[in-house]
Amino acid sequence: MASGYLDLLRTRHAARLLAGTLVGRLPNATGHIAIVLFVRAEGGSYSLAGALAAVYGIATAVGQPLLGRAVDLRGQPRVMLPAAVLSGLGMAAFALVGIDVLALAYGGVAVAGLFTPPLEGGLRALWPSVLGRSDRVHSAYALDAVAQEVMFTVGPLLVTLVVSLWSAAAALLVINAIGVLGALSVVVSEPSRAWRSAPRAAHWLGALRSPGLLALLGSFFFVGMALGSITVAGVAYADDHGRESVYGWLMAGLGLGALIGGALYGARQWAGVPERRLRILVGLLALGYLPLVLTPGVVAMCLLAVVSGLFLAPSLACAFVVVDRHAPVGTVTEAFSWLVTTFGVGAALGTGVAGPAVEVGGTASGFVVAGAGGVAALLVLVLTGRVLAVPGRGTAPGGASESDRNGAAEHGFSAGHQA
Repeated sequence: MASGYLDLLRTRHAARLLAGTLVGRLPNATGHIAIVLFVRAEGGSYSLAGALAAVYGIATAVGQPLLGRAVDLRGQPRVMLPAAVLSGLGMAAFALVGIDVLALAYGGVAVAGLFTPPLEGGLRALWPSVLGRSDRVHSAYALDAVAQEVMFTVGPLLVTLVVSLWSAAAALLVINAIGVLGALSVVVSEPSRAWRSAPRAAHWLGALRSPGLLALLGSFFFVGMALGSITVAGVAYADDHGRESVYGWLMAGLGLGALIGGALYGARQWAGVPERRLRILVGLLALGYLPLVLTPGVVAMCLLAVVSGLFLAPSLACAFVVVDRHAPVGTVTEAFSWLVTTFGVGAALGTGVAGPAVEVGGTASGFVVAGAGGVAALLVLVLTGRVLAVPGRGTAPGGASESDRNGAAEHGFSAGHQA
């Protein structure tokens, strides 16, 4: 398994693109935490901190597909680097102005979120040109999903470290400066500069004109809802047991499960249609969320958290393949960016629903929201099975996805630069 991932990373440009993308996405992975810590350090209330973090999240959700469409039209360097700089400047303005002038504070976090570069979708559009064969691309999607879990684990620790060494304002500045450097590393690379999207048909809906993509987005909206509700229910569970550290253990267990599942899933090649496999994976993911309602003792609950995370990364990796198969021609970056947006909006709704559920029905009710989200995600895939069974307009007659077609032949890059 390890040798397979190492073989991918030894391919020319692969390690650099993956590392640059993860570093470039660090501000987005830690933005809400850094905002809350900064507002509290400035003497602001939790309500203000939550409101500013929500504005940042909503602005990011709006900006990702718009910037993704711009990347498909104009290329990666022309869009991603200016966006990264503007996003960093927005957060820097927030750190320097503080919360004394609320209009400027809200404006700063809104700009930072809106111009968050779509590095995640951009990387998935680049994999075919770097790796060539579709089987290696699918393994890279799994590696991508696993690496995200590492980033979302290490990122918050890095923020708290900078806060402890300097200040919350310094954390905002440092994290966003690092993010700009990560984006720069990606866009000056040869694959990023050479990549061009396939010609696209003019349509105001862009990627959203694909019924299969809409079905997938609907499902992963509910997966995001399940994860968002777990973050709130986990806090309530920790309060019930009188130890804040319990929350950290639960989240660590969830991340560990995702790491294990993603690593195992990407270690082999899977036969059959990915849409059918995705239904199975999401079904297992939903099944893993249901036992959390039992809220047993801390040790057992942490083990259940590991189990609930096992099929998250595999579901995401398989979803990436399905997105690529159903994205209309010329919209691959936008399509992947819509997945990021839908997932994030679902998570925000999950946190909003789980809070009142916990207040009314107790901790177990918060985990009921997670279970319901998982079941709803599966139902969407089952009810839209016929739509998903037909590859979208982004798939060529020979079965290759848009990324496969774009990547392998783009400027002769792939054939001449394989390691």
